Amino acid sequence: MNKRIIIAFFTVAMFAGSSYSQKHKQAAKTAVKRPKKDIKTQYGIASFYADKFHGRRTANGEIFSQKKFTAASNTVPLNTWVKVTNLRNKKTVIVKITDRMHFRNKRLIDLSRIAAGQLGYTGRGLARVRVDVLGKHKPAGSESIAEQ
Repeated sequence: MNKRIIIAFFTVAMFAGSSYSQKHKQAAKTAVKRPKKDIKTQYGIASFYADKFHGRRTANGEIFSQKKFTAASNTVPLNTWVKVTNLRNKKTVIVKITDRMHFRNKRLIDLSRIAAGQLGYTGRGLARVRVDVLGKHKPAGSESIAEQ
């Protein structure tokens, strides 16, 4: 009788433990940073894409090109237009958020090489920037690509 009780106890404990760990694993997978939709202006560090990403598919389905004015961000919703300002030289550029960065990356935004070049930090690799969210629609006058 005691053997049956002990076996039953361990069987219940084993199943309870496995479902507990499954719930924790699932919660850890869904614990990715979600975009903050209410924030209009953010300050942080910008970097630019490595060349190995050229030609790969982005999170919104587009093919990444170093020659397009696009960016990756974990805090701004996909397909949103933003104005990025280099705080050192006050140069600005308008880009579309088309991708996400690695969830452990603490930088605010990752720009294409052409956008980083317009901001003047490709030689440094990183820049302190201000990101202003413009909205889902392409801003009027963004054909001029970069503003000084």
